[in-house]
Amino acid sequence: MGATIRPAPDTHQPFSDLVGRCGRGAPGAHRRPAWRPRPKTAGHARRQYHNVQAKVRRNATVRTTYWHEIATPIGALLLASDGERLTLIHFQAGPRPCAPAAGWIADAAPFRTAVRQLAEYFAGERREFDLALAPAGTPFQQEVWRALRTIPYGTTISYAQLAQRIGRPRAARAVGLANGSNPLPIVVPCHRVIGSNGTLTGFGGGLDVKRRLLMLENAACVTPPAEHRQQDWLDAARI
Repeated sequence: MGATIRPAPDTHQPFSDLVGRCGRGAPGAHRRPAWRPRPKTAGHARRQYHNVQAKVRRNATVRTTYWHEIATPIGALLLASDGERLTLIHFQAGPRPCAPAAGWIADAAPFRTAVRQLAEYFAGERREFDLALAPAGTPFQQEVWRALRTIPYGTTISYAQLAQRIGRPRAARAVGLANGSNPLPIVVPCHRVIGSNGTLTGFGGGLDVKRRLLMLENAACVTPPAEHRQQDWLDAARI
């Protein structure tokens, strides 16, 4: 007759008995089970895919930065661009001049259109800019900067009015901070925002520059003194 296969008798003692006999500090008393890798699930694969896609997007957004400095009636302006879009306009004659960052490339070619339009603006021949822009900022800052571009040439509004315009009537102070962080002054006309009482408030290029820009636009809030009539300003503003 064939051999009969029977299960071997269970000679293993319960783990609780071993713990009781070996004591708390005995070797193996609280040994953890061997680590085994978790099986990869569909969710894990999706997370890996999205991580890779995010890395690709980050690498794709790395661009070369070009810079160029121009002379204007309100002092030197430092311009920066990613080669296609304007990213920075900085008042070099203001209280905080800016030095080009390491790795920036000096090249006037990407700025031909911007320089021409700025010259037309200072000559009183342009009221709106038609430039590709890429200001870096938070979603809230971007919202404020878009609203700034809707303020017509030659007019001004208060910070409170700007806050109402974007649907945040209680955020006048935050709007003021975003206005002060505008990286593209003149083109994005933050100089057209003034205090509720009609006074000129802080400006990156200094209050004198803000006053002169509003004078150029014949803004009602500014009364040019006799020695700075608009025609005199226009004659001096040609670049």
